[in-house]
Order: sequence, then structure tokens, then C-alpha cells
Amino acid sequence: MDFLTLIPSFGGLLFTLAAFFVALLVIVFVHEYGHYIVGRWSGIKAEVFSIGFGPVLWSRPDKHGTRWQIAAIPLGGYVKFLGDGDAASVSRGADVAPEEARASMHSAPLWARSATVAAGPMFNFALSIVVFAGLVMVRGVATDPLTIADLPPTPYAQNLAIGDQIVGIDGQATPGLDDFGAFANALPVQSILDYEVLRDGQSRIVQDMHPYPAMVGAVSPESAASDAGLRAGDFILAVDGEPMDAFSELQAVVAAADGATVNLTIWRDGVEFAQELTPRRTDLPLPDGGFETRWLIGISGGLWFEPATRALGPWEGLTFGVERTWFIITSSLSGLYHMITGAISSCNLRGPIGIAQTSGTIAAQGLTSFIGFIALLSTAVGLLNLFPIPVLDGGHLVFHAYEAVTGKPPSDGALRIIMTVGLALIGTLMIFALSNDLFCP
Repeated sequence: MDFLTLIPSFGGLLFTLAAFFVALLVIVFVHEYGHYIVGRWSGIKAEVFSIGFGPVLWSRPDKHGTRWQIAAIPLGGYVKFLGDGDAASVSRGADVAPEEARASMHSAPLWARSATVAAGPMFNFALSIVVFAGLVMVRGVATDPLTIADLPPTPYAQNLAIGDQIVGIDGQATPGLDDFGAFANALPVQSILDYEVLRDGQSRIVQDMHPYPAMVGAVSPESAASDAGLRAGDFILAVDGEPMDAFSELQAVVAAADGATVNLTIWRDGVEFAQELTPRRTDLPLPDGGFETRWLIGISGGLWFEPATRALGPWEGLTFGVERTWFIITSSLSGLYHMITGAISSCNLRGPIGIAQTSGTIAAQGLTSFIGFIALLSTAVGLLNLFPIPVLDGGHLVFHAYEAVTGKPPSDGALRIIMTVGLALIGTLMIFALSNDLFCP
């Protein structure tokens, strides 16, 4: 075998691993910093703040007596508080001097311990909200009425012009932006439509393509389109020789193929080429919390022109960030429920290999996409840690709730048994997710 042929794959692997570890580093640091800083504010002393597990590669103490360190296995992190018997707070047997009891994780007031435990997931959610808010504030939102800011190259002649305000299409007045998607999808599926525009203060009718043509707006990671190398901005001119005039038409043709391979004629930067893709069964979350299973090639559509945008204020941005984070939480819980009931495939649960592959794919799409993925993954990590499983933060919060009701914490013996069960559950879940990475399509 020629060693040189392995270099591109090796480079891709390094890029994927680098993207994965960068995403993990950011998320783990924010999660553990939440535990650390709220614990410190609550009067609980942190002895160790570690990124990674295993042998220590670097460490430095700070003025508060906390040793900050980087360890050799970069697959997580922990904060070891005063009184913790180990990094996971599994043991309560560590000796603490009486004068330091208040600063111990296990002798501090219940409110301080609960706040410290809950802070990790809450900081993950806060990171997601801030990132989503920042991204939408930087991007802005389309102006109303819809105005053309730029016209990228397309395979068709263009009659719209930069600065045109679109006030009607096919004889119908364009609605507000919230309703524009449904309005556009209801337009006739044909290659040319009449646009009523305001240009230089005057109304005129021009003809141009459907606002949502069969164009690749974005490519989903780990999809048929991603594996085939499709890119945002590609135009799909035909499927199995049949011309495509609108994205909705493309969706219908792919769905009708019922999983059979389709042959696409693609236009990219003035060049046409053919590409075969085999749709994959995909479970999609619905706005009402349910799921639907469809055959997809892994692309989403979009406007073929760049709309003019307006800046969002901090309140609008934060509102968007909260709504986006809440949607990820609710759709994740719904997905888990539907997997347990068998309504959707358990292959939707992915492990470290799948997450790493997705990290690399999205990082290759650009910095903005990668930052958005970190926000999405941060929400998932925060939610996972709130599950009421011993060893996880949610399990510790259940112990604290028990203590609040009974007036005393679970016994050391009970904790050891419960923690062992929790570790077994987490181990089983990780093995299951890893098997999905290896054997699911």
C-alpha cells in the first residue's frame, strides 16, 4: 500500500479529533467552572479543578488554595471539593478538621451544596443561550419587507436586482417574515414566477426563479449529502433526469423514492456534474413534541438570494437563545421517550465516535457552524447531567432532596451501593452508544 494515499485520511482524522477535543474542552470547562465558582461563592473550598483524568500533565495552585490542572485523558473533568473522598464525590469518608467543616462539600448547608451541584448544568445552559444569542445578533434577521442585499451566482438568468423590495409574488402580496416560508412553499412549482418589487421607489414586475429553488442551503452532518460532498450553494437541476424547479419538489421526489438511490444533476460554480445519493431513514422532531420518520438525503433549502438584515438588540437575542435552548431540551427528552417506546430508532443515540465525526464535519463548514454546534452540545451535556442517575449531578440533587425531606443524608453504605449501580448504568449507556457508533448506518 502506498503510504502517501493515507495522508489525506490521516489529516481528516486529526482535524476531526481536534474539533472534538476543542468542543469538549469548552463544554467541560464551562460545566466544571459552574461547580467551582458557585461552590466558592457558597463558601465551599475547591481543592482541585481538573480538565481531563489520569496522570497530571500540568498544574498550578491559585491564591484560593485550588490546584488547577490538565490531565492526560481529555474526556471530561472534575472539581474536587474539600471533604470529597474522590473526584466524583462518591465517598464521604475524607477527614476534615472541625474548623474547616463549613467549607467542606459534605458539611456545608444543604442550599450551598445543592446550588453547587446544580451550577454545572445551569452554566452549560447559560453558555448555549449566550452563544445562540450572540450568533443571531451577529447574523441579524431579514428585514421586513424582504429586501435583496446580494445575488450570488446561479445557473439561471437573474432579473431581480440588489436593493429590490419584494412586495408580491405570483400576484399575491408577500406576508410578514414569520409567514413567508409557508407562503413561498404554497407558490406554484414552476421555473419562473412573477415578482412585484419596489426598485428605486417605483413598482415593477420582473420574472425570476422560485424563492426556494432546489438549492442546498445547508448540509446535515453524517448524511448522504455530507458523505457525497454536497456544499451549501449547490443547485440540484434534476433528479433522475426530471428538472427540479423548487425545493418542495425535490423533497417530494426524494420521499417518493422510498429509499431507492437517486441520481442528481448538480450545478456548482458554473460546472454541472452527476451524483448518486441513497436517502436515509431519519427521525425528525415535530413542533408538537412528536417525531416523524422520512427518507432524506440530508440537505435543507433556503432563499437563493441574500436578504438584507437588521441587527437584533440584546433582549431579542437572549429571547432567541432561550427559545433555541429550550427547543433542544424538549426535543431531546421527546426523542429519548420515543426511543424507549420504540417509536423511533435507538440509533439516534450516538456515542463519542459519532459526536467526534459530527464535530469534524461541522467544523469543516466554518467557524460559525462549529460555535453553534458547541452550543447545541453544551445543552445536551447539561441535560444529561440532570438525569436522576447516581454519579451524575441529577443523582446528587436527588440525594439532597431526600435529605431535605428526611433531615439526614443517605447512609454511607447506601451511597456506595447506589453509586455502584449508577456507575453500572452509565457504563451500560456508554457501551450502547458506542455500539451505535460502530454498527448503526
